[in-house]
Amino acid sequence: MHGYEMIQEIGERSGGAWKPSPGSVYPTLQLLEDEGLIISASEGGKKLFTLTESGRGEAESGPEAPWEEAGRGADWEGVNEIRQAGFGLMEAFGQVWKTGSADQRKKALAVINDARKKLYLILADEH
Repeated sequence: MHGYEMIQEIGERSGGAWKPSPGSVYPTLQLLEDEGLIISASEGGKKLFTLTESGRGEAESGPEAPWEEAGRGADWEGVNEIRQAGFGLMEAFGQVWKTGSADQRKKALAVINDARKKLYLILADEH
């Protein structure tokens, strides 16, 4: 695989709980190659990486894959509800910000700030 495919694969295997950044993946791949655990070859303008025999041994003897741990016990239905609520809130706020008057923008900002405070009060168990 090439690096981008690995990022996508980790995201899928973790059920979306972990999607590493290119800034962490590519230096790690270079380190693994320097240690002789993977080799790379250019194909179609992309750098493809493959485990060496030594790398395969390390992978098999190592700890559980981190993406398996990242997704374990997650409430994916709840996560999806939270995402949709957050995206919906930001979409509505963005619409007011783009098309609303100065007064409407001010009111929208107050709603967002009030919501943030109310969420923290939930943690403080105050009403």
